[in-house]
Amino acid sequence: MMEVGFLGLGIMGKAMSMNLLKNGFKVTVWNRTLSKCNELVAHGASIGKTPAEVINKCTITIAMLSDPAAALSVVLDKDGVLEQICGGKGYIDMSTVDPETSCKINEAITLKGGRFLEAPVSGSKQPAETGQLVILAAGDKALYEAAIPAFDILGKKSFFLGQVGNGAKMKLVVNMIMGGMMNAFSEGLTLADRSGLNPHDLLDVLVRSQLIEYSVKLWQI
Repeated sequence: MMEVGFLGLGIMGKAMSMNLLKNGFKVTVWNRTLSKCNELVAHGASIGKTPAEVINKCTITIAMLSDPAAALSVVLDKDGVLEQICGGKGYIDMSTVDPETSCKINEAITLKGGRFLEAPVSGSKQPAETGQLVILAAGDKALYEAAIPAFDILGKKSFFLGQVGNGAKMKLVVNMIMGGMMNAFSEGLTLADRSGLNPHDLLDVLVRSQLIEYSVKLWQI
């Protein structure tokens, strides 16, 4: 089983790295607050004191970070990914960032000879814990293929979408659609209440007509 690095142990990253450990992967983890690594160490993970140390140790390193600023910082700052990335090493950023940020990271990584894949996910805490994420990958095709054993643990489906930026664009489109659905749902509840209808009756109607179930399934595609 391959050894992977994992940078970022927030709600998503912790669940994802734990799934890898439970399925036999050797995992080296890093987080800005190193104490967050302790639970994973108890399940067999190793700790890297810096992102650079993790990159140096592992052939493939995955990142799941909070926002574009954090994603860039982990790569470009002192003791960051860029200090140790080189030919033969791959970096997979599964954070939700804008296409421009993904392209900046890709350029920095590839100029050092490394391989890069963006792979944002559709799904939140519960799918992360159960390995039911949908992975929207783009970038280095060979790295994507090498990462499939890990992706098969982390998600129920992974897509390869071509050049860097396409994964981020797809995630933003998915978020827009889901946001529109949630907005319509909220407006429907408000309209029902102002019309003198019982909101609980509306929820029951939606459940019975399977509209809520359909929305949940759409989110999990």
